Amino acid sequence: QVQLVESGGGLVQAGDSLRLSCAASGRSISSYPMGWFRQAPGKEREFVAAASWSGGRTYYADSVKGRFTISRDNAKNTVYLQMNSLKPEDTAVYFCAALTYSSGSIYAESAYDYWGQGTQVTVSS
Repeated sequence: QVQLVESGGGLVQAGDSLRLSCAASGRSISSYPMGWFRQAPGKEREFVAAASWSGGRTYYADSVKGRFTISRDNAKNTVYLQMNSLKPEDTAVYFCAALTYSSGSIYAESAYDYWGQGTQVTVSS
């Protein structure tokens, strides 16, 4: 079992930055790809970013490419999402997730086995 706890969300203004953290416990995540997803009110949960087990490969949704950066510190069992140049449309609950078993697409929500409870990010205009 893997427990994931996100933190770092909050209320910011457009153009500001935030760094989200996802702390894992119960098992080392160093062997697993990790992802970030988000869900805005009234919308489906969508892929934001993912990193390979080493962090050497990263993947981004087009909407955040160039503004968001995913990273991980396997020694700390933690994954991060640095969000710069935030826009009101980035407002959502952000979830981290671990892909521990499935061989599915790293972009697909269904491929991830463990999820955190989410952290709210609100960007005002």
